[in-house]
Amino acid sequence: MRLTLGVFMSTTLERVEQYCGARDLTIVHRLGFGVHGSVFATQSHVNGKQSAIKSYERETHYLRERDVYLRLRSLGVTNIRGSSVPQLLEYDDNLWLIEMTIVARPFVLDFAGAYLDHPPDFSEDVLAEWETEKREQFGTQWQDAKRILNELELIGVYMADVNPGNIAFEE
Repeated sequence: MRLTLGVFMSTTLERVEQYCGARDLTIVHRLGFGVHGSVFATQSHVNGKQSAIKSYERETHYLRERDVYLRLRSLGVTNIRGSSVPQLLEYDDNLWLIEMTIVARPFVLDFAGAYLDHPPDFSEDVLAEWETEKREQFGTQWQDAKRILNELELIGVYMADVNPGNIAFEE
């Protein structure tokens, strides 16, 4: 695993602050956090536009999400079945950061646990348990979520971290 001294010695917030300082951005507030890292809303001093910056705890998750967003960008994917997908603006391989657009419901996001070009190698029992859990989490919207997952798979993106916070429908 490649590890730069700057990443090793910095917290996710310190890396976001470093990135923002170099790009004339201000951190507005934290949008969320999870097992893979934290997401912050930022605003540009130059044009006033807002964006989201995700800072990762591990390089593996950063690289997975970066590569998914690069794939989505290369294919011009902006939404999937009516759900917005954040657009990649910038990324920093040394700081393990991705800058993207902020999206509102309905949306599909958080690809840090996704696999490119092959599904995760889970047993049939694990997949059955996973599907049962997702049915419970999504309720009546599970079929809609599955349609989104199927669309992603058509372009080689296999989401493993699927929950109503990552595939969110209208409230």
